[in-house]
Amino acid sequence: MSNLEIKDLKVSVETEDGPKEILKGVTLTIGDGETHAIMGPNGSGKSTLAYSIAGHPKYTITGGSVTLDGEDLLAMTVDERARAGLFLAMQYPVEVPGVSVSNFLRTAKTALDGEAPKLRTWVKDVNGALDAMNLDTSFAQRSVNEGFSGGEKKRHEMAQLDLLDPKVAILDETDSGLDIDALKIVSEGINRFREREHKGVLLITHYTRILRYVQPDYVHVFVDGRVAESGGAELAEELEANGYDRFIKAAV
Repeated sequence: MSNLEIKDLKVSVETEDGPKEILKGVTLTIGDGETHAIMGPNGSGKSTLAYSIAGHPKYTITGGSVTLDGEDLLAMTVDERARAGLFLAMQYPVEVPGVSVSNFLRTAKTALDGEAPKLRTWVKDVNGALDAMNLDTSFAQRSVNEGFSGGEKKRHEMAQLDLLDPKVAILDETDSGLDIDALKIVSEGINRFREREHKGVLLITHYTRILRYVQPDYVHVFVDGRVAESGGAELAEELEANGYDRFIKAAV
């Protein structure tokens, strides 16, 4: 079972004028086998939610709780959260010069499992994951994300998702900057992960186009650091047609 439970989460960041509250009481549960999409205008707190759950030091938790299968994530370090089963795909994946994709992935897998994967089978697994993302196997020997295009970075993250096999994947605007071909490939990677047993997905996006390929069970509208409304896939279609205006007005 995989269950990510967020209760009344409040988060602030430091500014020149002092602490500023970004999340103002977010409650959300990603149940076993569920895919939740979060949509909202810029500055509504979507990415703050993702990074706060993952443990980014920029964000200060001022209230609420986050648990994964009953374990208190907020009491864990960033690496402990990953070992507990949390995965974060970033909107802007960082470059790691001098560290090959193969070594990076093997080190991460070793940290998660507590033992190194057998080299012979690992090379086969890495090549298979890269091939599924339409990446040449030579990418395994390149430095992590260095010189990668935007689409290659996102496809590489989906290869990571495949190999590391977490309980819950938080995908922060994974569709950002993708052309239609890359979007389809990335979506296929997400769907393959979703088909495994006991997996949860929290998909943060600005656009409904990825939701045509990755069908969400629930859609949540974020406005001003809160969940303004929740519904099914039809809510995303309403947003596509009418925008966020009615939600923003209601929040004001």
